[in-house]
Amino acid sequence: MLHGIDPALNADVLFVLRAMGHGDDIVVCDANFPADAIARQTAHGRLIRMDNLTSPQAVRAILSVMPLDSFVEHPAERMEVVGNPDELPPIQREAQAEIDAVARRDAGRDAWPMGSVERFAFYERAKRAYAVVVTGERRFYGCFILKKGVIPPP
Repeated sequence: MLHGIDPALNADVLFVLRAMGHGDDIVVCDANFPADAIARQTAHGRLIRMDNLTSPQAVRAILSVMPLDSFVEHPAERMEVVGNPDELPPIQREAQAEIDAVARRDAGRDAWPMGSVERFAFYERAKRAYAVVVTGERRFYGCFILKKGVIPPP
């Protein structure tokens, strides 16, 4: 245990978050995502696991230590529902609530709406990410891309 660090953040996650630079992407995905195959193609090259969490819980833990990129329109993105790209299933609304909490804390705004990415385009984007974190999430469409921001000097 570390003081002030969410216990959901294991050593592998903390290592990757620390290694990432401004503008790097991390993918948080559900248990159905082809996580291992895609993770092998990322900069990190191996899958990171947060098995006992839902995707929104993993997003919350990651964003407790990682800033989102305020220089882009959508520093958080979600996988679109196939056949209904505008639908926001409950899991995505839960993740949006975590992102909005960070918007209030870090960016002085009430909300930070997620962008959306078509399923196969999401797979391609995930291959170019820094790393992939798979969760124990069994609900569909629990897949998100988070872009790392910066921490300003004191």
